Amino acid sequence: MKEVLSLSIDKLKQIVELKTQIARLQSKLESLAGASPEPVQKVVKKKRTMSAAARKKISLAAKARWAKFHAAKAK
Repeated sequence: MKEVLSLSIDKLKQIVELKTQIARLQSKLESLAGASPEPVQKVVKKKRTMSAAARKKISLAAKARWAKFHAAKAK
């Protein structure tokens, strides 16, 4: 806020002029492109599911890895 207070009147006038130009150009752009752009719809990814057999297979493989690890550690 202090930066705005320390600006000269000429700088503030330039800022106001630029902002009005930006607003004018944006409205012109919207009129050329259409009234308003359509909102982009969010893509919903389908949740992947795993069969019970696949979960069991993974579980057995993990248990086998841990058994091998604990067997090696016990030696």
